Amino acid sequence: MVEENKNKEKKTRENPCTTKQSSKKRNRKEVAIFGNYRNYYGYRVGQDLEEDPRIKMLNREWFEGKKCLDIGCNSGLITIAIAKKFCCQSILGVDIDGDRIEDARWTLRKVVKTNAIKLPSMTPKSADVNGLQNQTTKSPTEMTLEKSIDTPCLQGEDLFDIVSFQKGNFVQNWRPPEDNYDTILCLSVTKWIHLNWGDEGLITLFWKVWKLLQPGGVFVLEPQPWSSYQNNRLVSETAAANYKTIQIPPQDFQDILLDKIGFRKVENLTSRLSGSKSGFNRPILAFWK
Repeated sequence: MVEENKNKEKKTRENPCTTKQSSKKRNRKEVAIFGNYRNYYGYRVGQDLEEDPRIKMLNREWFEGKKCLDIGCNSGLITIAIAKKFCCQSILGVDIDGDRIEDARWTLRKVVKTNAIKLPSMTPKSADVNGLQNQTTKSPTEMTLEKSIDTPCLQGEDLFDIVSFQKGNFVQNWRPPEDNYDTILCLSVTKWIHLNWGDEGLITLFWKVWKLLQPGGVFVLEPQPWSSYQNNRLVSETAAANYKTIQIPPQDFQDILLDKIGFRKVENLTSRLSGSKSGFNRPILAFWK
């Protein structure tokens, strides 16, 4: 047992993706150099929204019966919610952090298990026979996930055949299992690619997305604003150095994707967005190949 604990501690120290600042205080702020925060959706979505407001902006036809890819999926809540709500043929979530991928797989198993034990017909709000609401305490992640899945069209073990997760660095060396996708999502990821791999990494991201999309495919992009770069430029020495050399600001992404990469049209979905938590009112754009 002692040896096992030592191995766990060593693994924690060696994780290059998520670290904690050295301090005597145990509750020191988490440092995630790739934006791979634990419980990210818990503080982004909160517990008072029926679902992640971004899902409400998406069109069913982009996903229903389609092959989809979610770049930077974190713990997989958006990935799973899209699969359930829009009935994808398949959806793959990829993230650079193996710990977040394990979180995503755990969440998927949790959803399948929860759906398997649900009764075919349940009273609203899980009321008991006396009409009193079930007061079972649930974690923020579980509450967020349940609220993110509204009128699902997929249930139970079907999700195992449709949703999958892989660890990989999309920009540098990840090789997708599919050659052509109908829809690719990249939500609040570009800043972290930009800070870690500069303008070259950003252009590589855009080119790879273009190549992976089949003709007529949709690329859904949520870029972080430049002010967000300023707030996170010191997360690592690499980020600090790249921040000083960036020549392509977020406001130029649309022109790059249309004029340089070759997407034929764009739709700004931002006007549909409502209910975002403070600090997350970001533009969301849909590009067609």
